[in-house]
Order: sequence, then structure tokens, then C-alpha cells
Amino acid sequence: MGSLPNQKTDVGSAGIIKPLDPEEFRRQGHLVIDFLADYYQNVEKYPVRSQVQPGYLKERMPDSAPNEPEPIEDILKDVQKDIVPGITHWQSPNYYAYFPSSGSIAGFLGEVLSTGFNIVGFNWMSSPAATELESIVMDWLGKMLKLPSDFLFSGGGGGVMQGTTCEAILCTLVAARDQMLKKLGGRENINKLVVYGSDQTHSALQKAAQIAGINPENFRAVATTRANAFGLTAEALRATIESDVKSGLVPLFLCPTIGTTSSTAVDVLAPLCDVAAEYGIWVHVDAAYAGSACILPEYRHFLDGVENAHSFSFNAHKWFLTTLDCCCLWVKDPGALVKALSTYPEYLRNKASETKQVVDYKDWQITLSRRFRSLKLWMVLRSYGVANLRKFLRSHIKMAKNFEGLIGMDKRFEVVVPRNFATVCFRISPIEFGGNHQIVSQEEAANNVNAKLLETINEAGQIYMTHAVIGGVYVMRFAVGASLTENRHINLAWKVVQEHANALLTSS
Repeated sequence: MGSLPNQKTDVGSAGIIKPLDPEEFRRQGHLVIDFLADYYQNVEKYPVRSQVQPGYLKERMPDSAPNEPEPIEDILKDVQKDIVPGITHWQSPNYYAYFPSSGSIAGFLGEVLSTGFNIVGFNWMSSPAATELESIVMDWLGKMLKLPSDFLFSGGGGGVMQGTTCEAILCTLVAARDQMLKKLGGRENINKLVVYGSDQTHSALQKAAQIAGINPENFRAVATTRANAFGLTAEALRATIESDVKSGLVPLFLCPTIGTTSSTAVDVLAPLCDVAAEYGIWVHVDAAYAGSACILPEYRHFLDGVENAHSFSFNAHKWFLTTLDCCCLWVKDPGALVKALSTYPEYLRNKASETKQVVDYKDWQITLSRRFRSLKLWMVLRSYGVANLRKFLRSHIKMAKNFEGLIGMDKRFEVVVPRNFATVCFRISPIEFGGNHQIVSQEEAANNVNAKLLETINEAGQIYMTHAVIGGVYVMRFAVGASLTENRHINLAWKVVQEHANALLTSS
């Protein structure tokens, strides 16, 4: 990494840098856009999962920052040489791990605009357009999802863009906590409060409970079963709640999931909300992954019962062409968030806020500072329109269904749980290990072999998948959702799986 003593385009006559010189910004910006366009054009040529070893970058970097400026051309060369090898390529069409982080031109350029304006939109006064556009876009999106009107600003509720689901759950949990403690007569009752999810609920709920001061012993991960497709049942929830009430505890918060991380299981909302209502429990619906699909009329039924929930969130940065980060949270009672999260120091006082006629989003979130996230989601909605967004989602669901069909044609494999959306959970069947393993059971042998198969596939770099353990069964998760994925990539992925399975089973 060489240095350049003088850069006339960046340094003024007094020798002071000009970090926002418009013409130099234009020049360097074009170079970066060209770099990224070439990256997207060639991304499937890279190993999908990074192949580097821990600590690789320290060996390539100097011990200290450069004293003199370096040209953008040299920096981009180092990005290609040193950074790209250490990237797991989430935008690769051969990426099927975790859940997608789908990108788009509109999402990217919206992010560029947001970053370019670089506002800090903590209240209405700090940038009215940021606050008002967010409120408008959240109502737009709520209508696309056919959320009940009382989740929308137009119906007395409202929406806010958080960074991630972790933040959305924590904010709503804190609001529920404070409401309940007030009802109980004081904060000394916090050790009585109980939080409920299932054994498939995302770990974000447990983390939120810890941060909110809930007694760790009062966190309930209610067991699910394969018979119910690993969804939380009202019967199991009721039994757990009744036991807690008999013990003198106070049920506080329930977090059902539409599309769990492990298997995209669905917790049926209506009966769960009915149980929660009997005990005055706040219900937050986590649809981080699958919420996107619910703009499709044929998938909207998964949200049936949401009218009896208190809050709802999904991540537009997963499967909705909107770059990270953008978690959309709606609440029926914004006042509950504001009461729990608001601070109003003298230096933030202003006439607009005191009229109570504007939204100050600082009071709807953990942090004070906030980004202009709505700009990129607004651009996505305008650039593609609802009809094309639906086509995009349906194309991924169809590709996942095609992959599921390919599995069904090879009797060595099985789909372990029903495919609800665009994620397929599969494995080599235990039948393949009958009578060959005397030390461990068929299931243990199957788990071990499938784990080994997945690792050999990922090490090869052609595709990338991750795993889950569901009801004691190790499965490979094939999550379709990258923006560049086409049917040919699905066929390639299945070919890769078969080739590695052939080699592994032959050697076993």
C-alpha cells in the first residue's frame, strides 16, 4: 500500500483536505460504482463462503494508518486483493445460507442518497422529510400487507424503521414491561414477569429479555413437535402460562413467529392471541423473514389473527430488495413506546415537538441518532412497484419448489419439514445407514454424515448453505432469495449436492 504525497483534487491551497469536493466526489464515485458493477457481474466466480483463515487480514495490513493520503485507485486495488477474499458473498446467486440479504439497484441507490445527505433524523425538526417519509412509507407497506388499520398512522397506530428485529423486539418488550409494572404498582415486581416464545423462536427474544431485566429463570421456550410442524400451539402455551400463574408469576410478553429461522415454521396467530388476551399478554409478531411473502394474496393467510396482536415486524432487508439495515415495526399504541423510551433534554426542545403534532422517532427506538432508512425503501417501492415485487417473491418460491422436486427424485434424500416459503430443509435419509453403524443409532449416523456433507459442500465454495437442528434432526437449509439467483443456479446447486453425496456415501 503506497502513499501519495500530494493529491491536488483533495487538498486545498492551504494544504487542508477538502473531503467533500463535488468534482472529486463525482470522479471517485464513478470509480466505486464501476467497481461494484464489475463485482456483481463476476460475483458467481468467487467461492461463495470465504475461504480465508482467522487473522488473515492482519498479515496483509500495515501496523498503522498511513500518514499521507493514498489515491482511490490504490485503495480499490487493495479492496480487490485483500478485502474481497475475506467476504462471504451474500449477493452471489449461489448463496443459500441463513436467510437472504437481497440487494437491488433501487435499494443501493437509495442507500447512497441517504448516506449522501447524511442527516441525523432523531426528531421531526432535525429533518422533517425523513420523519414524514418514514411515516408515509410505513403506512404504504402496512396497506400492502393488509395490516389492520389500527397498526397504521391513519388508524391511530404507526410504524417505525428499526435497524434489526433484535431492536424491534427489545423496544416492544420494554414498552410491555413498563405498562405491566405500572399496573402491578411498581418496579419491584419485575422478577415476577415472564416472557414466552417457543424452542424455535429466534434468540433475539432471549437477548431482549436479558437486556430488559427479565429474570433469566422467567424466560420460557415452549416445546414444539414435529406433529405440529414445529409451530407453537395454543395448548402448550396455555399449559405453560397456567403453571406460571399458579406459581405467582405474571405473564408479560409472547413472541410468535411467522417463518422461524430453523425451518420457517409458522406459529398460528389466532389461537395464540386468544390465549394471550385472557392473561393480558403483549403479543409481538416476528415475521422477519416471511413477512415479505405476505404481500402475496396467496400467503396473506399466515397473518390471520394479527388483528389481535399489539405489534408486528418484518425485515425489508432480508427478502424485499432493501439493503441492510431496515426492520419495519408497527405498533397499535405508539404511546406505549414513547412512554418507555422517551427522553426530552433541554437541548432537544423545539416548538414542533411541543405541539404534539409531529412524530419524534427518537422516542420509538433505543438510540437517539437514526438514519434516513425510509429513502431506500421508498425508492424500492417506487422503482419496482407492488406487482413486480410480487413477481420477484413468487420467482424465488417457485425455484425453492423446483429444488424440493429435485430432492424428491433422489430416494437417498428427504425433505424434513414442510416448505412454507422459499426455504427447503433436507438431508440424506437415515435409511441410507441401516445396519452399517453399530456404535451409534441411525439418526445419529445420519446427523453426522449430513454435517460432514454440508461442510464438504461449503468448503468447495460453489454454493453455500447453513444448517439447523430441528427436533434432534440435523438438516441442511437451502434458502432461495438472492437477487441474482436463476433456475440454472438451482440446478447447479442440486448437482453439487449430489456429487458430494456420491463421494461421501461411497467412502462411508
